[in-house]
Amino acid sequence: MYFKILMAYFLGYVTIEVEGYSIEKFMNLCNSEKIFLWNLKRLKTTIMKVNVSIKDFKRLKTIAKKTKCRIKICNKKGLPFFFNRYKKRKIFIILFLIVIIGIWALSNFIWNIEIIGTDKIAKEEIQQLLDENNFKPGKCKIGLSTKEIINQIRLQRDDIAWVGIEISGTNAIVKIVEADLKPDIIPEEEYCNIVATKEAMITKVSALNGTPVVKEGDIVKKGSILIGGWLEGKYTGMRYVHANGEVQAKVWYSDKVKIPLKQTKKELTGNEENKYSVKINNFQINLSKKVSKFKNYDTIEETKKLRLFSDFYLPIEIQKTTYKEYENQEVSYSLDEAKQIGINQITQKLDEQIENKDSIKDKKIQENHTDEYVEVEVIYEVLENIATKEKIVF
Repeated sequence: MYFKILMAYFLGYVTIEVEGYSIEKFMNLCNSEKIFLWNLKRLKTTIMKVNVSIKDFKRLKTIAKKTKCRIKICNKKGLPFFFNRYKKRKIFIILFLIVIIGIWALSNFIWNIEIIGTDKIAKEEIQQLLDENNFKPGKCKIGLSTKEIINQIRLQRDDIAWVGIEISGTNAIVKIVEADLKPDIIPEEEYCNIVATKEAMITKVSALNGTPVVKEGDIVKKGSILIGGWLEGKYTGMRYVHANGEVQAKVWYSDKVKIPLKQTKKELTGNEENKYSVKINNFQINLSKKVSKFKNYDTIEETKKLRLFSDFYLPIEIQKTTYKEYENQEVSYSLDEAKQIGINQITQKLDEQIENKDSIKDKKIQENHTDEYVEVEVIYEVLENIATKEKIVF
C-alpha cells in the first residue's frame, strides 16, 4: 500500500470529490476494476473525498457515468505537477537538480569524525593516528576498509584495548576503550626481587619470602633492591626464591614557585565583538575584517559544522570569533598575600599527584623573599608502600 502511494507521488495523483446517490456502487465498481483509492473521507451522505492516481483517474469517467456520479478535481499533487508548474523557470529547475546531485555526491564522503570514549588519552592523539592512516574529513566511503584502520591503531597504541568505527551518513564515530595498564605479573614459580619504585627513606620492612637488604632509616633510590630474591642457610647454601613482602617508606613531594609582589592583571571590561567566517573544506571566506577594534583583547573561536540531518554533515563550517576587551591593571601584594598565593598554587598541584590524602604525614613550607618577589616551597612527607617485583635475569 505504501509503495503504491509513493509511486503515485512520483507519477502524479489528484484529490477528487465524488458526489451522487450511488457512492457505494461507485466504490464497488472501482474495486472490481482494481482502481486504487486512498485517504477516503466521507464529507456528507452524498459527497466523498478521495485520492487517485492520474492513470486511474481517466478510467473513473466511465464508472461515474454508470453510477450517475459527478467528479470534481480539488487538488493536484506529485512530481509531474511540480515540474509542470515550474517548467518556465528553467534556472530554478537546473539549480534544484544541481543541489540534488550535489547532496548525493557529498553523501559518498565522510565530513565529520567524532571521537568518544577517551579519558586518559587526548583526542588530538587519536586524531593524529587517524590522519596518519588517511582517515580524515573528505575521505571517500566507497571501498573504505575500517578494519585496516582499526588494526593499525591497535598496533600503534598499547593503551587502547578496543577500537570501533561506525559510519552513519557523512558522520564517522570512532569509539575508544582505553586499556587498564597493570604491571606485569611475575608467576610464583619464577625468581624475583622486590625493588623501590621511587627515592625514599625506609621506615618498615616486612619480608614474607626472601632476604631484606635494607633497614629502617636507609635512603634508597628508584630501582634499588629492598628484598632480595634469595635465601641463604648454614647447611643449604644460597638458593633463589620468589620474593614477597611490603616496604613502607617516607616519600617527599615538593614544588617551588616565585610570586612577584607587583603584577599586571587582566580585567575584562565587558565589551566584546563577534566576527564570522565560512570555511568550505580548506577554503575560508571572511565575512568581515578579522582585525579587532580593541587595543587589548582575548580571542575565543567557536566552530560549528553544518548538517542537513542528524548524521548528514556538510563540508561547510561556520566559525565565530569573539574578541573580549580587557584592561591591564597594576596589582600590589603584601608579603603574606604573595606567600599565600604561592602556597595555594603548589598545594593544588601536589594534591593532584597524591591519591591517598590520609598518607600525608607532614607538610613543610619554606619561604625566601626579596623586594620584588616571594619564593615559596611546599614539601609533603608521605608514607607509601614503595615495593614492586622485578624478575631476576641470569
